[in-house]
Amino acid sequence: MSSRTFVLRKEDAQHEWFIVDAQGQRLGTLAVRIAQVLSGRHKPTYTPHTDDGDHVVVINAEKVELSGAKWQQKVYRRHSGFPGGLHEETANEVRESHPERLIERAVRGMLAPNKLRSVRMNRLKVYAGAAHPHSGQEPRPLA
Repeated sequence: MSSRTFVLRKEDAQHEWFIVDAQGQRLGTLAVRIAQVLSGRHKPTYTPHTDDGDHVVVINAEKVELSGAKWQQKVYRRHSGFPGGLHEETANEVRESHPERLIERAVRGMLAPNKLRSVRMNRLKVYAGAAHPHSGQEPRPLA
């Protein structure tokens, strides 16, 4: 009797919906859990080359926490590609203007940089407040 390795096919993947309340949670810990769900690593049917992840709705993104003095010391940098095109923002400035980008950027950095990353990021929905338009999908709370 020989055993076979299970390989999930693309057409057999089922995507569920989860909701996460970011209020009072640390950014890094929250991003790790969300990245696992988006990539499907929380399922026993996980296959690295197959997109088996679930949808995640994050609410209250403006109330996420950072430890210590990271609100002033953590700097997000991007460059336009032109001379003198470096743009820097502290975590506090990002939270004031676009609080959902803190979570999106942290989760994106924790996903594998392959062809599936953009597909998985499309399943992440982040909202600054408590309201979201995905109640029709009946998202379950993420444990």
